[in-house]
Amino acid sequence: MSPQEQTMDGENSAPRTATTAVLKPSDPVEADMLQVGGIDFDQHADKELTVSELIKGMAHMGFQASAVSEATRIIDGMRRWRDPETGDRATIFLGYTSNLVSSGLRSTLRWLVQHKHVSTIVTTAGGIEEDLIKCLAPTYLGSFHLRGADLRAKGMNRIGNLIVPNSNYCAFEDWVIPILDAMLEEQEASRSAEEPLVWTPSTVIRRLGKEIDNPESIYYWAYKNDIPVFCPALTDGSLGDMLFFHTFRSSPKVLDISITRDIREINSLAMAAKRAGMIILGGGVVKHHIANACLMRNGADYAVYVNTAQEYDGSDAGARPDEAVSWGKIKATAESVKVHAEATVVFPLIVAATFAKPESKQV
Repeated sequence: MSPQEQTMDGENSAPRTATTAVLKPSDPVEADMLQVGGIDFDQHADKELTVSELIKGMAHMGFQASAVSEATRIIDGMRRWRDPETGDRATIFLGYTSNLVSSGLRSTLRWLVQHKHVSTIVTTAGGIEEDLIKCLAPTYLGSFHLRGADLRAKGMNRIGNLIVPNSNYCAFEDWVIPILDAMLEEQEASRSAEEPLVWTPSTVIRRLGKEIDNPESIYYWAYKNDIPVFCPALTDGSLGDMLFFHTFRSSPKVLDISITRDIREINSLAMAAKRAGMIILGGGVVKHHIANACLMRNGADYAVYVNTAQEYDGSDAGARPDEAVSWGKIKATAESVKVHAEATVVFPLIVAATFAKPESKQV
């Protein structure tokens, strides 16, 4: 008898080895497991499907659809939370990278700040200057495939599929240099004062938001609503170029900008928070700067990450929230999720289903 015949239950039966492998019985499904489901558009045949209904329908869809729905639930929780004794709200830290300000997502970020939906902001130098530059001249849609050499010859700068004429940065220089002159004069005039003026990245940004005086600007509204904006890498962009050029114009005097006072300020905001929530779009310095501030209070209570980075290179950008738990930057009991998606696609949907819902417009 062959080995195959020894594993058969009868002449017309499949080999027992194969059936045992293929038809392995399952353990009972745990009681709290959810069934996969999706959106039944027939239920909305006679009315328009709202964004909130769309995202609710994505909750059990799986993959990143479920992550978007979970992010919406967590953000809704952090914005609705109130201290039962004082009525204080959660402190919401919003972080985003410069490319998102270059994109049309800037309008969503501006709206959040205009309506006081966030407590503080952390961004990069580009996240500051791109907002201000858009008040002076527009950014245009282009293509990811335009040749760099051709663009350089025409004085055009590419950000993904966005095009920024280099003349925009020339206009920025014309606008910002006189402001830096005035700030230097104020600094020098205060040297004999009991408390001399010390500029920090956040106070520089506040001043620029005041000077731009344009309601399309994120930082105009941050100034108007007294929302601090932190930028630990303020010199890493066109604004740094302008500060560099200004040192030659002002020599031997120099506009001094202290980062030490800002690190105390953002850490103090985190420590004073009754509850702390993080909404971080992108990675790098903005992600870690917020997380590290929340370490000072033994972790954030809520965390939502939205980015496309992977964790397999050990980068902070790619790290999931659970890695921050190991450092004490997110509480072990926190509600957290990472959405593996490009922020311009999903964040407007999340905002529409949370902060922009009719009952939440007044904060």
